[in-house]
Amino acid sequence: MPEMTVTVRWPDGRVAECYSPSLVMHDHLEPGATYRVDEFTRRSTTALTEASERVRAKFGFYCTASAASLERIRQTASGFDADGLVDVIDMQPRLPSASKESS
Repeated sequence: MPEMTVTVRWPDGRVAECYSPSLVMHDHLEPGATYRVDEFTRRSTTALTEASERVRAKFGFYCTASAASLERIRQTASGFDADGLVDVIDMQPRLPSASKESS
């Protein structure tokens, strides 16, 4: 199962990396996009829950690293106003179609 990392900039300028055990994050976030804190949290929750379910379906257990990423996102987000902005700086690995578009 491919793993990925999403790099974000929080409203206070801090840069953080979020781990996902699945490329499903690409279904919910876009590199270069900016989301309100509440929207970023909602999208990340959906994506990381889906990723963890994929791990459970394949291996029979949930991904604890995915749960830890989600907890860090929620905890960090709680320190900001809902309408603060989160920038998605990068998503690695990129999807093949995204790589071709940026070339």
